[in-house]
Amino acid sequence: MRFFRKSILGVLLVSTGINAAAQVIQAPSAPTSAPATLPAGVPRPTQSQAPAGQVPGQTNAPRTQQPGTTTTPQQQGTRSQNGQTGQGTGNTTQQGGRTQAGQTGQGTGTTNQQGQTTGADGKSANAADQPLEELDSGQEKTEQELLRERELAAQRRKLFGYQLFNDPANGGAFQPNVNIATPKGYVVGPNDELNINIYGFSEATYPTTVNPDGFIYIPRVGPIHVSGLTIEQAKTRIQDRLAKIYVGLKSGPYGAANTYMVITLGDIRSIRVTVTGEAIRPGTFTVSSLSTAMNVIYQAGGPSEIGSFRNVQVIRSNRVVASIDLYDFLTTGIQRNDIRLQDNDNIRFTTFKSHVEINGATRRNNIFEMLPGEPMSRLLELAGGFTSNAYKARIKVTRFTNRELKVIDVLQADFPTFATEDGDQVVVESVLARYENQVGIQGAVFRPGVYSLDQNKTLKQLITSAEGIKGEAFTGRIQIVRTREDMAIENISLNLADILNGKAPDIELKREDQVIIPSRFDMAEFAEISIVGEVITPIPATPYVSNMTLEDLILRAGGLKESAAAAQIEVVRRKKDVDVTSKSAQVSEIYRFNVDRDLSIKATDSKFALFPYDQVIVRRSPNYQEQTFVNVDGEVLIPGEYPIITKDQRISDLVKMAGGLSPYAYVEGATLVRTIQISEAEMKMRQQTITELADDSPKAVVKQDATSQDTQQLIGISLRKIINNPGSSEDMILQEGDILRIPKQLETVRVSGEVLLPTTAKFRKGQSFQDYISQAGGFTSRSARKRAYVVYANGSADRTRRFAFFNIYPRVEPGSEVIVPQQTRGELTPLQVIQSTTGIAGSIIGLVTTLVALRALAR
Repeated sequence: MRFFRKSILGVLLVSTGINAAAQVIQAPSAPTSAPATLPAGVPRPTQSQAPAGQVPGQTNAPRTQQPGTTTTPQQQGTRSQNGQTGQGTGNTTQQGGRTQAGQTGQGTGTTNQQGQTTGADGKSANAADQPLEELDSGQEKTEQELLRERELAAQRRKLFGYQLFNDPANGGAFQPNVNIATPKGYVVGPNDELNINIYGFSEATYPTTVNPDGFIYIPRVGPIHVSGLTIEQAKTRIQDRLAKIYVGLKSGPYGAANTYMVITLGDIRSIRVTVTGEAIRPGTFTVSSLSTAMNVIYQAGGPSEIGSFRNVQVIRSNRVVASIDLYDFLTTGIQRNDIRLQDNDNIRFTTFKSHVEINGATRRNNIFEMLPGEPMSRLLELAGGFTSNAYKARIKVTRFTNRELKVIDVLQADFPTFATEDGDQVVVESVLARYENQVGIQGAVFRPGVYSLDQNKTLKQLITSAEGIKGEAFTGRIQIVRTREDMAIENISLNLADILNGKAPDIELKREDQVIIPSRFDMAEFAEISIVGEVITPIPATPYVSNMTLEDLILRAGGLKESAAAAQIEVVRRKKDVDVTSKSAQVSEIYRFNVDRDLSIKATDSKFALFPYDQVIVRRSPNYQEQTFVNVDGEVLIPGEYPIITKDQRISDLVKMAGGLSPYAYVEGATLVRTIQISEAEMKMRQQTITELADDSPKAVVKQDATSQDTQQLIGISLRKIINNPGSSEDMILQEGDILRIPKQLETVRVSGEVLLPTTAKFRKGQSFQDYISQAGGFTSRSARKRAYVVYANGSADRTRRFAFFNIYPRVEPGSEVIVPQQTRGELTPLQVIQSTTGIAGSIIGLVTTLVALRALAR
C-alpha cells in the first residue's frame, strides 16, 4: 500500500513539472501580433494602437522575416523626446510590416542615444573610454597587455580634442534639436509623420505616416509616394493630388485659389548610421533623422589614438559627400560640412598623417595632428599661442631621422616656413629668471627697493629715485655689491658723503648692482636700563634713551610706592676699566640719591643722567609696616580677628584683647595654628630625604605625605601656664596669620589603630591607658604595644616608655586620642636567611659538643 502511494505521488510531481515547462515555452507569434519581447524601456503596443498612417479597418499583412533571424522592433522617435530614440511608442510594423535588417545578434553593433553600444559579439560596452584590444571572456590579460592599454589611454588623453568627445558632462551638448521648425531640404523617409492641414474655403486634417514602401495614404485620394523627396517636393506632390478633391487649392477656371494647405513634420523617423575606421567606439548607431555628422561622431567617442581629427569622411551611396575637419570646430567653433545624415550613411575615421607634440610655455600642451605643409606658426596657433613667460626667439624641435634623433633650433623668423613632421617633439622654453636692467638699493633710504637701470644709470640718480637718504644714514662708508660677468661677487666700498658733496666723482651703476647704505643704529649696540623695587610698575629691561635722568626712569615706572624709601634710591653702574690684575678690583659703582616723590622738575632734582646698562634699585622703607592680624577661635568672650599692635605681642595679650576665657573653656586643649612657609628648594630637599629613607629602610615603613610651600602646623602650648605666668617662655610671640583655638570642655577619649574595636570612650578620671585599651577590645596580634602613644587636645603627644620588662604607658586626658600602631616586619634578604640559619646551626652544634664533653668528664 505504501509503495502504491509513493508511485501515485511521483506521477503527480512529474506531470506538474511537465505542465510548468510547457507554459514557459514561447508559442510562435502570429504574423500580425507584436513581438513577444521588446527592448528594455520600450512599451508594448496595445490593441487599440493602430499603425501610424493606417485608417481604421485597414489590414496589412506584414512581410515575413528570413528564417534564422531575430526581429527587433523599429523604434520611432518623437519630437518631444529630444531625439532620444528607443523611448517612444514602439511600432513593430508600418504598412507592410517591414522590419529593420541588421539586428540579428550576428550583425554589426547598434548604439542608442544614451551611448550604450552593442558590438558584433553581442556585448554591451559603456560610452566611456574602452581598451582597443578585447580578449575572450575566459582569457586573462597579461601585464604587457595591461601596460600597453595604459600607454594608449595616456596617449589618448594627450590628444587635442579627445576630452571633448569623451566627457560625460557634454552628453547633452551634441544631441540633435527636434523642437525646431522643419528644416528646408529635409528628405522624407519611412516612419516620418506628415500632418496635412487644409484651411480656407474647405477645412480638413490628415495625419499620415510614411510606410516602409515610401507611401502615405489619404482617404479618397489613395497612396502617394513621398519617400526620397524633400519636404518642399512632397508638399507639391501632395497638393497636386489633393487639388482633385479640393479645387480651391489652385487657381483655375472657377476662380482664384481659396483653399490652402500646410504640411508639418510630426514624429520623425530613426535612421541607422555606421561608424567605421579608427574610432573609439565603431559600430552601427540608431539616431534621429535630424542628426548631423557631429552628433554621431560624439556618440562614437571621436577618433582613437591613431584616428584623424582632420579628415572625417561621410560616405553616402559609395561616395564621399563630405569631409569634416574637427579642428575647425575645436578651435573656431565653426562646423563646416556638418551635413544632415541619411539612412545607411557611413562615417569613416581615417588614420592620421602627422602627430606633433608641443610642451613648455604654451597655453595648450597637447599632441596635435598636422596636415602636410602646415608650418610651425599653425602649430603655435593650435596650441593657443605663447604664455607670458615664453622665450619666443627660438623653439627647440626634436625629430626622428632614419638612424637617430636630432635637435633643430627654429628661429622666430622661420615660424611661418618651417614644416613640421610626424613624431616631432616641440619644446618652448621660458625666459631666464634674471633681469636685464635691474639695480637695487636698501638700507637708510626712504624708498628702498628695485629700480630700472635705464633711468638710474649713476649712484646719485638712484638715491634721488629712492627719495633720498635718511637722517641716521652712515655716509662715511657704503657698499655696492656687484655681480661680474663671470658670476663672481665683488664688493665696492665708497664714501657717500664725498660723492654727495662733489669731492669724489659719481659712480656708474651696472646690471644687478645692489647699493647698501647702513644706518647708524645698525652699528650701535643695543643698550638697556632697568628699575626694580618699590615702584608701581617695575621694568626689568627697557631700551636706553640718551639724556634720560633718574626721575625720568622713575616716572616711566609709574612713580614710587608708599613703602619706598625715597632717600635710599641706588643706581648700580658697571665699570669699564677694571684692573684685571687686582684681586680687589672694583667691578661696579653705586650712587645713592634722595628723590622727591613729587617728581616735578625743580631746582632740587638730582639731574643724574643714566648710562647704558644702569640698574636702579628703590629700597623699602625700614619704618614702613603693613597691618598684620591674628585670629582667636573657640571659648573666649569675643572671638574674631585682632591686629598685632606691637612686635612683642604674645598669646596672653591676645586672650586679654578677646575678653578672657569663657566658663566652659578647656585650657589644656588650647592649640596654636601657624602657617609655615618653605621655599621650593627646601620642599624638594625634604621630598628627596623622605624618598631616600623609604628606600633604605627595609625594616620600617616611611609614609610620604604631600608637601607644599604653605602648610599649617599645630603647635602644642600650655595655655594654663601662659595665663598664670604672662611673659614667660611658654607665652609665645604672635606672628601674622596665627590662629589661637580654645576648645570647649572635652569629655571623650578616642582609641584607634591596632585594637579590636576602635571607638570613642567617655573620659573618667582615674582610668589608665590600659583601661581605655580594654574598652576598645584590647590589642590585636599585630599591635606594636611598645610604640603606642597619646595625642592630646593641644596637639602635643606622649609615647610609651620601656622600663626593664615593663611598658610604662602615658597618661590619658580629656579630648586626647590613643593610637596603637601596627607592627612592621621587613622581608629577610637571602643573605640574612643564610646568616640566621648558620648561626642557629652553629649554636646547636656547640650545645651538642658541650653536652658530649660534660658526659665524657663525668665518666
